[in-house]
Amino acid sequence: MANKILVIDDSLSVRKQVQAMLPKGNFQVLEAKDGQEGLKLINQERPNLIMLDFLMPKMGGLEVYKQLQSKPELQKIPLVIMSGRREEVIEKIPEPAFNKYFEFILKPFEQKDLIAGIQSAMKKAKLPREAPAKAAAPAAPAAPAAPAAPAAADGAGAADIQALKQQIAKMQAEIDALKKQQAQIMAFIKQKLK
Repeated sequence: MANKILVIDDSLSVRKQVQAMLPKGNFQVLEAKDGQEGLKLINQERPNLIMLDFLMPKMGGLEVYKQLQSKPELQKIPLVIMSGRREEVIEKIPEPAFNKYFEFILKPFEQKDLIAGIQSAMKKAKLPREAPAKAAAPAAPAAPAAPAAPAAADGAGAADIQALKQQIAKMQAEIDALKKQQAQIMAFIKQKLK
């Protein structure tokens, strides 16, 4: 029986690139162009591995991730989240889940990154889940955040400048990642046209 790998990404070229990078073997690659289509295939096909883009139209990777985490039988499916924006994924899915329950690979990626990500995701999927502790952890830090707000107002100018510098650095990193991804896609297209 073939292992089912579901690739959920709104980019056809990324879906094909992932498929081409997978080692030759007994795989059946399923594709979905958005989170809604992906969840439908997850429930119908029960894939052995899910490759999930984080930013998509209709239903993004965060919503799909939450659906997977809400059902114990789906939590056990190895998950690799792909995105060109690591900071956004970390912001939406904070520790400990970010390092415990799925593997993250930064777009654009090479075959060795993909294979290492899949192997790591398979190991992480076998780890026990701590759902009650995970739900309680975010509630505790929320309370101290309110007293910190007046202190932040004193150094608002410096904080604003620092925040802008961080945004500029983040945007530059995203531009660099997009340039690299574009170069990889062009190389992939040229390779397929030969």
